[in-house]
Amino acid sequence: MRITSWLKIGFELGKVRISLPVALSALTGYVMVTGQMGNKGWMLALGVFFISMASGTLNHYQEYKIDALMPRTKNRPIPTGRISRNGALAVTIGYFIYGSLILYFYHPVWAMLLSWLTLIAYNFIYTPLKKVTAFAVVPGSVIGALPPIIGWVAAGGNITDSRILIVAAFFFIGQIPHFWLLLLLFGDQYKLAGLPSLNQVFSETQIKRVTYTWTLTTIAGALVVLFRVFSDKTIFFILLVYVFYLLFSFTISFLMQKNLPPKPVFYKLNFLYLFMMIFLIVDGLIK
Repeated sequence: MRITSWLKIGFELGKVRISLPVALSALTGYVMVTGQMGNKGWMLALGVFFISMASGTLNHYQEYKIDALMPRTKNRPIPTGRISRNGALAVTIGYFIYGSLILYFYHPVWAMLLSWLTLIAYNFIYTPLKKVTAFAVVPGSVIGALPPIIGWVAAGGNITDSRILIVAAFFFIGQIPHFWLLLLLFGDQYKLAGLPSLNQVFSETQIKRVTYTWTLTTIAGALVVLFRVFSDKTIFFILLVYVFYLLFSFTISFLMQKNLPPKPVFYKLNFLYLFMMIFLIVDGLIK
């Protein structure tokens, strides 16, 4: 097999499209303290990236039977036989060791331990719990709160500082509508795999109301970050415009259509998380 094919499998196993934002989130916390990226900042992002890749690969190892039952996931590397389950486990161990060594040698040991906690939360709390309840997203949302704290601690920041707690709370809250929107998008596929979905707990009307409530809560969290954390006025107003655009867009959609279309809401919220990370980094660099 060509090296490009192996790299493709490795990136797919590691869920690179998720692992990159996780690394960026950790870098956000680091820059908020130091006001610079530097070599240590990039090595922090790299270490967290590989721990996240290990977590994603382990998830493939854990859920290969479920993946084979769902149209969205049936073409993943293990169900299609492009890599064996033991091969995926070996990749997991490699990613985990490499990421841990980077964090251990470049940063305080707490950064490495917190990155392990993120893996534990995703693979050993959220993953088994989502087979039991559709509400696994609530404890599982700690996964989104930890990466910026990892960066903050790695830079020597006080973990009780209100700024990082506000940012972590925003990402914690934001994970809940993120996961629930995925359930709305792929609820039928979750049922095919025997996983509980919101459709089995709530009526369609209740699901719409709950999703709208959580998107409003996420927007409220973003406003708290804007008013309590950001210092640059230009960045503040750019983000404020986008936040109010989301509020107006979601509210009009909900009131006029009695619905929140899952796909556009999902992408608009993801852009909010991305903008928040990028602008927190920029704000930290220029203040």
